[in-house]
Amino acid sequence: MRTKLVAGNWKLNGSLDSIRGLIGGIKAGMDSVSQAGVAVCPPAIFIPEVAALVEGSRIAIGSQNICEQDSGAYTGEISGSMLNEFGCSYAIVGHSERRSLYGESDDMVAARFAAARRNGLKPILCVGELLEEREGGITEQVVGRQLDAVINLEGIDAFADAVIAYEPVWAIGTGKTASPEQAQEVHRFIRGKMSALNATIAENLVIQYGGSVNGSNAKELFGMPDIDGGLIGGAALQAEGFLAICQAAD
Repeated sequence: MRTKLVAGNWKLNGSLDSIRGLIGGIKAGMDSVSQAGVAVCPPAIFIPEVAALVEGSRIAIGSQNICEQDSGAYTGEISGSMLNEFGCSYAIVGHSERRSLYGESDDMVAARFAAARRNGLKPILCVGELLEEREGGITEQVVGRQLDAVINLEGIDAFADAVIAYEPVWAIGTGKTASPEQAQEVHRFIRGKMSALNATIAENLVIQYGGSVNGSNAKELFGMPDIDGGLIGGAALQAEGFLAICQAAD
């Protein structure tokens, strides 16, 4: 049986004072989360501080991005080996904001997925469609293309140690949320596509939902058969709300 995973993506938010309070609040409530995996993904500059704050707890750390290169003249990037030094377990790759705002192509995302695995990090691969793509009826084509870029580079076996996060771009930071049935439909498509290549990997693959998840809708979303937790944005910045989502994943 798959263990659900709730990962908080803090994006470009936080200060030393605020993250100390946030982690303190999450840690204080972790006794109420007995089964679900919990991770936080702070801005890279705060990873060392967060690593110290979560030491001894079962809160994992993830990076919001990772360079496809391991070293060299790549100003502003961060490598897998650097993330390893501070105890990171996960690396988000292909978030819609990275694709849309910074021009990361499917091939670049696949290369970053490979870099994470090469350095012993578990990639959280984000896939999802724009509003016009959903309205055009090509959601499965878009998500399938994004998955194929990684499958073609790394092979299906790579997903034995990876996470997929389906994030409908039209439901990120907008307050709009795909209905549980809409989300489940795409999650079912993803698992079915992977199952056609390797049924065992597909059955064990954690597929998160990301798209304005909060404490009020998390339980219904996570109750769908193919939704295995969430990649949480704004709601991850407040301990009580984030814990409510984690509890829903239990």
